[in-house]
Amino acid sequence: MDIAINLIGGLGLFLFGMSYMGEGLQKAAGSKMKDILAALTSNKLMGVLVGALVTGVIQSSSATTVMVVGFVNAGLMNLNQAVGIIMGANIGTTVTAFLVSLNITKVATLMVGVGMVMYLAAKRKKVKSIAEVIIGFGILFIGMNFMGKAMDPLKSNPEFAGLITKFDNPYLGILAGFVMTAILQSSSATTGLLIAVSATGVITFNQAYPIIFGQNIGTCVTAMLSGIGANKTAKRAAVIHLLFNMTGTLLFMLALRAPVQWIIYEIVPTYVPRQIAAGHIFFNIINVVILFPFSNLLVKASEYIVRDDGSENAHITKYIDERILVTPSIALTQTTKEILHLGNMVYEQFDTAVKAFFENKEELSYKVFDAEKKVNELSKLILEYLVKLDKESLTNYEKDKLVVLMNVLNDIERVGDHADNVGELALYKIENKVSFSDTANQEIEKMFYDTMSVYKLSLNAIKTIEWKDCERVIEDDKKIDVMYKNLRKNHIERLNNYICEPSAGIIFLDLIGNLERIGDHSSNIAELIIEALAQQNKK
Repeated sequence: MDIAINLIGGLGLFLFGMSYMGEGLQKAAGSKMKDILAALTSNKLMGVLVGALVTGVIQSSSATTVMVVGFVNAGLMNLNQAVGIIMGANIGTTVTAFLVSLNITKVATLMVGVGMVMYLAAKRKKVKSIAEVIIGFGILFIGMNFMGKAMDPLKSNPEFAGLITKFDNPYLGILAGFVMTAILQSSSATTGLLIAVSATGVITFNQAYPIIFGQNIGTCVTAMLSGIGANKTAKRAAVIHLLFNMTGTLLFMLALRAPVQWIIYEIVPTYVPRQIAAGHIFFNIINVVILFPFSNLLVKASEYIVRDDGSENAHITKYIDERILVTPSIALTQTTKEILHLGNMVYEQFDTAVKAFFENKEELSYKVFDAEKKVNELSKLILEYLVKLDKESLTNYEKDKLVVLMNVLNDIERVGDHADNVGELALYKIENKVSFSDTANQEIEKMFYDTMSVYKLSLNAIKTIEWKDCERVIEDDKKIDVMYKNLRKNHIERLNNYICEPSAGIIFLDLIGNLERIGDHSSNIAELIIEALAQQNKK
């Protein structure tokens, strides 16, 4: 019982230390470390280097691969870019194995103490982040020490010795590595546990090496789970990760294991923990070197396994994905794209409402109502995404931008409501066979055109973030306000002179009222952008 408690406690400390150290490294390196992932070209070799770098910093190949699945799902990168990063992530994860193989347990407690003094004394965020790295590093080794001491009594246990001898069968070793990693969702954790066991002398490198192969396959489970609910391209990215590690394991089991083990014995003759770390490094680097020229085949194989049969439902969102919330600057950019996507949907809804009004087609009115449901659903999803993003670590500029996006989202959604109102007026006009005078029709047509134009300009202003584009929207909205007053006055005169029937008068006034409000919301969008630009210039 004591063995289990100490082992679980040691593993918990190890995982906490690794996570705390990784977070500290991320903060010290800055948010740009993750943002690099989305700024890649189609150069796969650069992808390998970036994948290794980012994984080395965040201390988790699973986290890197999950981010890649999210980026692919959001359309930020394609599979050819993703395959390089996935390969690089496998190299980057060897940093953890190398660190935990170092025998510095004696100074681990001192590191925690020094780190805490630094953290409490520091005023600058960067120094505090470095202190977190030192604290996490120390706790990691304290956890390793706990696990090692927990395993010590097992050296003389005949039942445990009998269990370990079963790992002479390499396929059982692969299975054990896979199961442990799939359960813990971290190859770094199982590698740390394996190194702790090997430090007691109860397992040889020959027995441990196949377990490492299994760990590399087991770490794919996280990415595969992450691909659930994603689009087919994102699922293919997860499959590439699995194919790469399975192919690498097959290569080592069939041909490479013996020569690589011989090299490792030459470099590290006796100390098993370092042999395991070296074996982990060799396994991943050699696999990347061999399989990199065949990366296109991995992409094609993933496309064959996850086929595009045309049955996939269109996703409501096009650009946002919860897996990229950890990269706020990218998530904000993607949200802007999603809001523009919503804005264009509303424009199409508005255009359909105009056609329904002039062409007297009921089916077009119902098409407007269907569009309104989709607009409301997408608006809700974007708002929920922004609320979640607000809980992430944002800079002051990013917080300001998030507030602007929330307000812009509200204005666009309200434009959709007014377009829906126009659709309802069109349906009422059709069902009640209401007609307008030629003059009234010309006035409505002119106001429709000008309102659609100013709304389109406001969407363009969201895209360009240019002061002059915003000012043009505001000026054009002022013209719509003047037009609204003139048209209202003209139509009341026509009603008084019996040129238009009363039922037409109610529709006319409601219609131009909705158009005037669309112009106001367009102007609101422009004013929000101008206000944000002004605040940015002050800073």
